[in-house]
Amino acid sequence: MSADPQAARWWHRLDDGRIQCDLCPRDCRLHEGQRGLCFVRQRVGDAMVLATYGRSSGFCIDPIEKKPLNHFHPGSSVLSFGTAGCNLACKFCQNWDISKSREMDRLMDAASPGRIAEAARAAGCASVAFTYNDPVIFAEYAMDTADACRSLGLHSVAVTAGYMHAAPRREFYARMDAANVDLKGFTEAFYFQQTGAHLAPVLDTLEYLRHETGCWFEITTLLIPGLNDGSDEIDAMTRWIAERLGPDVPLHFTAFHPDYKLMDVPPTPPATLTRARAIALGNGLHYVYTGNVHDVAGGTTSCPGCGAALVRRDWYEVLECAVEHRSGARGACPRCGTAIAGRFGRCARPFGRRRIPLRVAERAAA
Repeated sequence: MSADPQAARWWHRLDDGRIQCDLCPRDCRLHEGQRGLCFVRQRVGDAMVLATYGRSSGFCIDPIEKKPLNHFHPGSSVLSFGTAGCNLACKFCQNWDISKSREMDRLMDAASPGRIAEAARAAGCASVAFTYNDPVIFAEYAMDTADACRSLGLHSVAVTAGYMHAAPRREFYARMDAANVDLKGFTEAFYFQQTGAHLAPVLDTLEYLRHETGCWFEITTLLIPGLNDGSDEIDAMTRWIAERLGPDVPLHFTAFHPDYKLMDVPPTPPATLTRARAIALGNGLHYVYTGNVHDVAGGTTSCPGCGAALVRRDWYEVLECAVEHRSGARGACPRCGTAIAGRFGRCARPFGRRRIPLRVAERAAA
């Protein structure tokens, strides 16, 4: 397929001659040739283009637990890919070599939405995930790929910071089956100082997902020592989740490691994750997990009714899955019958913690 820039959506002309991007709250206003902060949405002439449509930084088959999604077809595999750029400026970015990239030439894997869906099905994946960098900034490409996946019976997953305006958000999530949203902290000061963004639009996205869509979603918070790991902040955040989103939204607390612009901050101690999990459970959340550490207790899905261990995990690996599959994609505890929130199929042999790079090339013309 052509890797030329494709027409972008969600922008309008301003009276002063600039055009404004309406995709996310940054509202970038561009003169001819300028790019938005995300670097991939660019003004060319009197229109906006998406410079990374059909171009990827690479494809890989992962366990779905790596997204992380613990209640979306546990043990299944997912074809993951991203592009380049980001609309946040996180100082602690763990994928900065991709999300902060300004090297379009590194996007060597060109593939159409249809070819990606075909490759995922051929590899035995249940889903395709838009990840590594935020799919919000390549929404057109992600949405077209999601449509192609749905036509083949595959699921689509967005791994995102949730920083998006309402109109494109409606169109985007209408095509997503699941999402993991990074709630990076719970203070405006943290968001502004550490990500260059704002908290309120992310909370709006979470409430939208919960109350206005059928998209399954889970939340991840990377706990950074001294910045967003205080007990009071964790208490306020988990109370908000319980009250505004409900107790069944899974929450993942993950460990930070020094990276990008925060090389002087130490790694997150496992005890911090354990403390955060205890606070969240104490505030009524049913499913709270620890990530980026070996912690079977913190990775186990337990029945909120009787306490039975239903899905045991170590890091990304499913050790045991005992959720009873009901009609549709519902799950239940086999001991007491309590409904388990999420989307479940019959637990087959788990994919495991493998990570398998994959080349997804266009088929040669006949």
